[in-house]
Amino acid sequence: MAKSKTVQGFSATLVSSGLYKRNQGRLVRQLTAIGMVAIAIFGAYSLYNVLPIGMSAGMQKGIAVAVVVICTWLSYRVVNFPRFADFLISVEAEVGKVTWATWDQLWRSTAVVIVLMVFLSFLLLAFDVLWQAFFRLIGFLQI
Repeated sequence: MAKSKTVQGFSATLVSSGLYKRNQGRLVRQLTAIGMVAIAIFGAYSLYNVLPIGMSAGMQKGIAVAVVVICTWLSYRVVNFPRFADFLISVEAEVGKVTWATWDQLWRSTAVVIVLMVFLSFLLLAFDVLWQAFFRLIGFLQI
């Protein structure tokens, strides 16, 4: 029973044009919709490239544009679906509570990671050369 109620609610949301909780979670909902539309555009471009060669160019472009328009509308409606919108609103609220590192801390941490990775790369190179020399010495490797 609950699933049919959710499906009816979602289908009703698809045909409406209103915004759910208009002023809450605006940024995260906009960015989510933009991401979904970007994926739709890349998908439509890929579809345009694989449509049959015998099809007219206008038909290929029309199909690709129709896919983008439909996906744009779906993206707009999905981010305004109450359950999903509430989730995105709570995500934005939680991200607002995060204590972000300062630029100085970020640069120092990045430098530590890069230096450590370079050191470990050279250490692995040294072990590789050492084991290669050892295996050549005992005759296991013959290059």
